[in-house]
Amino acid sequence: MFLNHIHKSPINYGLLIPTKPTNRFGVRKSHHFLNGLKWSCSLLIYRNKMTLDNSFNFTFEPVDETVNFPNEEEKVLQFWKEIDAFKKSMQLSQGRPSFSFYDGPPFATGLPHYGHILAGTIKDVVTRYAYQTGHHVERRFGWDCHGLPIEHEIDKENNIKHLNHVLEMGIDVYNEKCRSIVLKYSSEWRNIIGRTGRWIDFDNDYKTMNVSYMETLWWIFKNLYDKNLVYRGFQVMPYSTSCTTPVSNFEANLNYKSVSDPSVFVAFKCIDEPIEFVAWTTTPWTLPSNLALIVNSQFKYLLLHNSKTNVDYVVAECRLEYFTSETKLCVGKELSIVREIIGSELVGKRYKPLFDYFSKDATFDESQYNASYRILADDMVTSDAGTGIVHAAPYYGEEDMKVCKKHGIVQGPLPDLIDESGNFKQHVERLSGLYFKDADVEIKKMLKEQSRLIHSGTIVHSYPFCWRSDTPLMYRAVSCWFIKVADYRQDILKCSEQSLWVPQYVKDKRFHNWIADARDWCVSRNRFWGTPIPLWVSQDSTQIVCIGSIKELQQYTGTPITDLHRHFVDHIVIPDPRGDGYPPLRRINEIFDCWFESGSMPYAKLHYPFENKDKLFDSFPGHFIAEGLDQTRGWFYTLTVIATHLFNMPAFKNVIVNGLVLASDGKKMSKRLKNFADPIEIINSFGADSVRLYLTASAAVKAEPLKFMSDGVRSVLKDVLLPWFHSYRFLVQEVTRFETVTQCKFIPDAAAPTNSSCVMDRWIYSITQLLIKDVHAEMKQFKMYNVMPKLLNYLEQLTNWYIRINRDRMRGNFGKEESLISLRSLYTALDYFTLLMSMFAPFTSEMIYKNLKRARGGMESIHFEMLPEYVGGIDEKILEDIEWMQQVILMGRTVRERQKVSLKTPLQSLVIIHSETRVLDSLKELESLIKDELNVMDISFSSDVSCITCAAIPNFKTLGSKLGKDMKIVTSVIKAWTPKEIGHFEQTKMVEIAGHVITLEDVIISRHLANLENENLKGDSSRNMAIILDFTTSDELEYMALARELINRIQKIRKVLKLSVHDNIVLHVAPVGTELYEQMKKQQEFLSKNARKPVLVSTRVEAGDAIYKGEIEIGKHKFDICIKT
Repeated sequence: MFLNHIHKSPINYGLLIPTKPTNRFGVRKSHHFLNGLKWSCSLLIYRNKMTLDNSFNFTFEPVDETVNFPNEEEKVLQFWKEIDAFKKSMQLSQGRPSFSFYDGPPFATGLPHYGHILAGTIKDVVTRYAYQTGHHVERRFGWDCHGLPIEHEIDKENNIKHLNHVLEMGIDVYNEKCRSIVLKYSSEWRNIIGRTGRWIDFDNDYKTMNVSYMETLWWIFKNLYDKNLVYRGFQVMPYSTSCTTPVSNFEANLNYKSVSDPSVFVAFKCIDEPIEFVAWTTTPWTLPSNLALIVNSQFKYLLLHNSKTNVDYVVAECRLEYFTSETKLCVGKELSIVREIIGSELVGKRYKPLFDYFSKDATFDESQYNASYRILADDMVTSDAGTGIVHAAPYYGEEDMKVCKKHGIVQGPLPDLIDESGNFKQHVERLSGLYFKDADVEIKKMLKEQSRLIHSGTIVHSYPFCWRSDTPLMYRAVSCWFIKVADYRQDILKCSEQSLWVPQYVKDKRFHNWIADARDWCVSRNRFWGTPIPLWVSQDSTQIVCIGSIKELQQYTGTPITDLHRHFVDHIVIPDPRGDGYPPLRRINEIFDCWFESGSMPYAKLHYPFENKDKLFDSFPGHFIAEGLDQTRGWFYTLTVIATHLFNMPAFKNVIVNGLVLASDGKKMSKRLKNFADPIEIINSFGADSVRLYLTASAAVKAEPLKFMSDGVRSVLKDVLLPWFHSYRFLVQEVTRFETVTQCKFIPDAAAPTNSSCVMDRWIYSITQLLIKDVHAEMKQFKMYNVMPKLLNYLEQLTNWYIRINRDRMRGNFGKEESLISLRSLYTALDYFTLLMSMFAPFTSEMIYKNLKRARGGMESIHFEMLPEYVGGIDEKILEDIEWMQQVILMGRTVRERQKVSLKTPLQSLVIIHSETRVLDSLKELESLIKDELNVMDISFSSDVSCITCAAIPNFKTLGSKLGKDMKIVTSVIKAWTPKEIGHFEQTKMVEIAGHVITLEDVIISRHLANLENENLKGDSSRNMAIILDFTTSDELEYMALARELINRIQKIRKVLKLSVHDNIVLHVAPVGTELYEQMKKQQEFLSKNARKPVLVSTRVEAGDAIYKGEIEIGKHKFDICIKT
């Protein structure tokens, strides 16, 4: 402490006593004096300091007045490192029941962002809770090492634009380049995740590129293949031109964007008669591949004559308004209706192709030509878009392909005008080399030249983009390998039903709706860096061998296989089962979708079934997983599909789904836009615990989006961590004071509050037990979003109610026993709260625990401790009584704020009004506490509620969705309720009206206090209670208020002088003026009590050996102040 430093200093600077108003240390206005004092206090000499018994061993280490949380967290990190805390915790939990946790593997080609930190914090909280409730929790980190994200980085680095570029480089060279960057940022991941306080095993991590992991993938695929769940199909799939590979349907749903695309109306000339069929499309680039037009046989179509062009158009009647509004052609002006045509009458009519590209392709023979370019009918044509006539390019449209196959247009291979990189091929005149999206402009020009373009505009709509390269996807027909899903939707749903999802609606709506429409899963990728699909196929595709292990493949090589990547296995051939007369089987070129790899992690990380065969079901299904909302169509989905197919079981028992973390402007966080602060900068500014608490207290833990605000993190530090720290510091300070005064060692006693005669001790015990009960109940249901509000509310109750009301007891103003009981009560409350907070704020809890455990003993780290168990003893009456008292006090503070009258100003009286005598009786027992908190001289109680007017107002926001046509009936009943009926409704919390259940959220109860005749009387009302405060002033009340403000000024001086509560000082006060002196003399006892040091009121002060002398001015009143030791 500063006092100790000055006392031991061998240099005597002399005593500085500011006496003149002009002196820079003694300016008459006290706040000026304090500013000067801060500058000069290091020169002050303290004499006659109280000498403590140096042999006394105080329970707690002293706590600094200020705290730098990021610095303290660094100290905790060093402490964890020194004791190898995580590893030691795992050793301590050996033999306990296992709690299995699956960590979804991220790619290490980018740095962690707030989404990772949010999900990681949720995982850390739950696994810490599991550990601290008696479980052994293995927490292995994992890395996604294969797939498009890695290849995309190498392609950018090496300017690879085409698959042939990879073949020219060599698959072996390309793959080893990929391997070299897989863990590019792994050390940064380790540092950042460690800095957030998350405990996870990086040393025993799993990697999807490990041979053991890949071998399990082969086993899983062979298992599915043997169950006839795998097939090859030629289907239209989402296709990434940047990555030159198809992607699965669920991947296509991961990255939709709002884009502006062409909106064109195209005329197709009928060959059979002089009419033109009008089709609408947003993908002009598909028009060169058109093979058919599709109508709805049930629709009514109109033949429209255009007087300007002398052309007759065919458009569906139900789409006429859309057609005319877009093209600006009006019926009655340019257009006239010639006749109506039923859709079925159009079927079979032929039209002239827009382009002649297919005629130059050998695969498009005469029979193919004759089957194409005609009108087909199908229900895929709907009345909600376009013209009622759909242009079909089967190579680039899933529905187009189905309809064209059905009608015999697609009979075999089709010409493909676009290469695998999305560019038009060389033989496509005028379009050669153009990227498919860029070709739209040239195609519109060509249509206009042929008088085929009726209208061209734009449309803003949602379009899928590649989730890795962020380029637009195209749909194209490709040969792929699929895992069956559509036929097994009910099995997958049944397995999913066995899992608990938080929040539940994500499962019921988002996940189950997705599964209900799930299509077969395309698991093949035409790429290089990944686990090769273990299928060896004959040249004629009739013979297929699926390999399920390294051992099985080695039977055909005779040499050890040390790696399963393409450049190690592609050259291996397998004899054709039909004999030597046939060429050998060769492996297909495709590799696995990386989602198949991550979805297999429960088994592959164990190298099942080649190792740990008996251990799988110790950890499967996993007890817990957590990821973002986007994973409902990603990892959650693939985990569920694979587990269902393998074992007809769910992959996990519980999942917490978090929302997306957005930039403060509500947009996606973008490095390019620089619209978010670097996570490490935020952590270094406010501490990791502030970030963790900000995230876990947000709506993001309920799968809702969060706009990340650095000010929100700052608020957590100010409103949560600092009050918690100051409560802890207050306890340490007062226990030290207790030990100093009594020379008795402080010994905690958790039972002390239950035996206390003080209602506040029994109350803090009750709400502590209630907190413990609630935290366990909610965490067992993984409802983290309910836990943080309860913890934060408890902290507010502890700091702003228990400590505030009991400060004088703890400081010894009511004797040694009362001081000890209240300190024991506070210690137990703070101890339990710190334990419960340890999973959310691991650093701050460790810092506080390190000192707190000195009183009761404990483990080396708080994170080795078990959480407190609920033991009961909650006093419901006390909880209710204190709640009523708090309501009175809060209303009183509100009234004071409205009148702009400080709590330091005493008021004459308070009237508390409530209809129930039991409530008033309870409040009478708490009268002294209410007096102190509201600073009133007298309290009276009344059950006459006639001064309170109340009304019930229907909440139309909630009632609108449930009442329908009964709205008027129900709302009229609610509006007519009497005060008695309103009170009954508030007690029962629900009522039935006209068959509808009305709850508290459906009704707004409005209460008002009737006008009070005396202008000095001001009041407020809430629920069925009201208060009235008397603001009438008197000299006596004014001098009492003056005494409070004087204490406030003196305490500020003590703070600047860095005087501890343990420092032995005497305060001398000399009011200037006889009347002021006489009034302050009456307040001497009050001054001494609140200063917690002797205050001597006299007519003048002598500087003598004072450590400080100055003047305080409060309004028109002046005081000479002197502090002596």
